[in-house]
Amino acid sequence: MPLFICTACGTQYPESASEPAQCVICEEERQYVPPRGQTWTTLEALSKSHMNGFHEYDTGLIGIGSQPSFAIGQRALLVRTPGGNLLWDCIATLDPATVSMIKGLGGLKAIAISHPHFYTTMVEWARAFNCPIHLNAADRDWIMRKDAAIKLWSGETLKLWDGVTLVRCGGHFPGGTVVHWEGGASGSGIVCAGDILTVATDRKWLSFMRSYPNFIPLSAREVEHIGTALAPFKFDMIYGHYFDRVIAKDAKTVLEKSIARYVAAIQGTRGYS
Repeated sequence: MPLFICTACGTQYPESASEPAQCVICEEERQYVPPRGQTWTTLEALSKSHMNGFHEYDTGLIGIGSQPSFAIGQRALLVRTPGGNLLWDCIATLDPATVSMIKGLGGLKAIAISHPHFYTTMVEWARAFNCPIHLNAADRDWIMRKDAAIKLWSGETLKLWDGVTLVRCGGHFPGGTVVHWEGGASGSGIVCAGDILTVATDRKWLSFMRSYPNFIPLSAREVEHIGTALAPFKFDMIYGHYFDRVIAKDAKTVLEKSIARYVAAIQGTRGYS
């Protein structure tokens, strides 16, 4: 039986003889059902219309994204560290070329995902590379396709291996997670953020939302918690969830300034001239 994939968010559902009645992810206020209504596809069908493209940002960091864009349009990151390769975030499309490329670079030691909108076909990826998927337990209810490869973690941080740490920031989702790689950016440190920290269009600021398509902001308290969660970590770059959304320098200062600006705006204390 097919494993149907939501075309609006890319989430793969368990085997079923017919299309699911609805996508639980898209029916919730942080996502949306398109005006055309709910539609479905499969990995086999996607393989006939889509492929994956790659972009090497830096030594040890390769972006992977569906071409043409599919569902939410995010790209994943292959983070190549001395301790092993991590797939950060996930995309629905998985083709033989992608599998061959990643295996040629040493395979995957683990997969970690920022939040449920990017879970997509994570089980397919885990099986292709025989590796675990690390998800924050606070978001367990949004796992549509259960699998033994999924390992839930709780608390504020999870050290995957030396220099690579998952950090629960919350915000967009209660278990909203970023990954810190201290060896990235030639040792200056990087944060791979999904859209838990959203890189703004000008690449000079970050912003934060509960729902991006429905324009629902986060509270000041939730955004301040993001700053607190990342305060212990050193980093100079932030990689967002699109290929071109990167804070290229002074990223921790940008985060601090962005939180201050956001909180002032949401509390009505920001001055305008």
